[in-house]
Amino acid sequence: MSSLQELQNLIQEKYGLDAAALDPHASMRDKGLDSLALVEFVFAIEDHFKINMPDQDTNIDTLAELAAVVDKLLAERAATAQAK
Repeated sequence: MSSLQELQNLIQEKYGLDAAALDPHASMRDKGLDSLALVEFVFAIEDHFKINMPDQDTNIDTLAELAAVVDKLLAERAATAQAK
């Protein structure tokens, strides 16, 4: 399962960007999100998915890259839950 659709919905809700017009592989900075907005978006993602984004992933610039990290973290959480 990819989190991309949820991320698109979240960015539309938070910043009013049309999710359909936002290319998942394009820089979010090109759509007007500055560094502060991106940090705030990461916090919103953490709250929405109940995850903690690793610090080394702070240079992510596209929704597709964010979705890959979120999907990885969700898969790790699911695997840990199954192991218990």
